[in-house]
Amino acid sequence: MTTPVVFPDHPVQVNARIDSPLSRWLWLVKWLLAIPHYVVLFFLWIAFTVVTVIAFFAVLFTERYPRALFDFNLGVLRWSWRVSYYSYDALGTDRYPPFSLGEEPDYPARLDIAYPQRLSRGLVLVKWWLLAIPHYMVIGFFLGGAHLGWWSGGLIALLTVIAAVILAFTEKYPKDLFDLIIGLNRWVLRVTAYAALMTDKYPPFRLDQGGSETTAPEERT
Repeated sequence: MTTPVVFPDHPVQVNARIDSPLSRWLWLVKWLLAIPHYVVLFFLWIAFTVVTVIAFFAVLFTERYPRALFDFNLGVLRWSWRVSYYSYDALGTDRYPPFSLGEEPDYPARLDIAYPQRLSRGLVLVKWWLLAIPHYMVIGFFLGGAHLGWWSGGLIALLTVIAAVILAFTEKYPKDLFDLIIGLNRWVLRVTAYAALMTDKYPPFRLDQGGSETTAPEERT
């Protein structure tokens, strides 16, 4: 069992658990099985971008991220995280991801972001590009270039394939490798939420490893 970790100071909560047993060979075709999700997510991410632009002006003039827009973008991130976890950013489950923007609490990969009551008008002008540049350089190494099917060329995909090969020969997903992979994904998701204007909390330059975060985000109203 993965040892819980506690990051109470961060509004982005990423949780994951390894399903057991995992198929030794299903990972070879998950790129094919996930194609319907890739198609849907292509259009959802276009909508995500449009919604983020609208939210930019809403925050600039009102200091608030409209709740309906926030929930939609959170849903896109949740859907993306579930698909990433099923496929080649973790390979941590064989459960097919639901076609859903909802929370899906029973799925082994979960994401939540505390809804901010107020956001800085000044930060909204610079955080998504200037302030986030150092993080873009870091997660660019994690993610690599453009995704081509299942391969992205980044550190996360490389470590995931190594874990898959070990799984194929030992029927076990190495715990230390799993914790590292989830830590890298957690970093990416924190930066994504920050760049999408969903929080003013600057992502830490810190690799918080482990599958479980034991604290929930602050109560959202």
